[in-house]
Amino acid sequence: MTAPSDEVSVALVAVARLYSEGLEHHGPSPRSVGWKDATSQRLRFDKLAQLLPASSGPISVNDLGCGYGSLFAFLDEMPGVGLGRYYGYDISEPMLERARQATDERAELIRGSEPTHVADYSFASGPFNVKDESSDAAWEAYVQDCVRRLAQSSRRGFAFNLLTTFVDYKQDNLFYGDPSAFFAFCKREISPYVTLVHDYPLYEWTMLVHHP
Repeated sequence: MTAPSDEVSVALVAVARLYSEGLEHHGPSPRSVGWKDATSQRLRFDKLAQLLPASSGPISVNDLGCGYGSLFAFLDEMPGVGLGRYYGYDISEPMLERARQATDERAELIRGSEPTHVADYSFASGPFNVKDESSDAAWEAYVQDCVRRLAQSSRRGFAFNLLTTFVDYKQDNLFYGDPSAFFAFCKREISPYVTLVHDYPLYEWTMLVHHP
């Protein structure tokens, strides 16, 4: 993965501070990571988990932007899925501390903005939504680079989500990804087996990418 641009690097520092403060104010809850409530968070996880086969033996997982470890608990309780090794990455140290309390010996929690281990599957739920003062162009290039890294770090496939451009209001500090453009990017550069999920009642979409 190429080094982020200067403006993206500055934005990542601000994002880490934002989520650390969110945890301090809201505790380990969906609101601390910018989600409305537990219901919408679970729906988001349900869409990401469509990547997984109906029944799978112990799988290893990369979780980019793991926050306080909520995806670990979701996958561990998911019927038909045997969660083995789990690698969680976050740029907020307080979030990682809470994740250490919410996981077990299967988990390795790492401070960083990119995966450093190869796993069967990789997930990125929400780490690309807040761009702070970074330009859309610089942040999009950063997200594409992260997606390439997710592909390289996943044996079987990966999934990620982004806020959609199909909205009637945008916040200046958030990044909205064009679903058609990212679908074409994944098909062109990564795999012929790509599924765009954009049929659920949240202002976002989910991309599921399987390796050949």
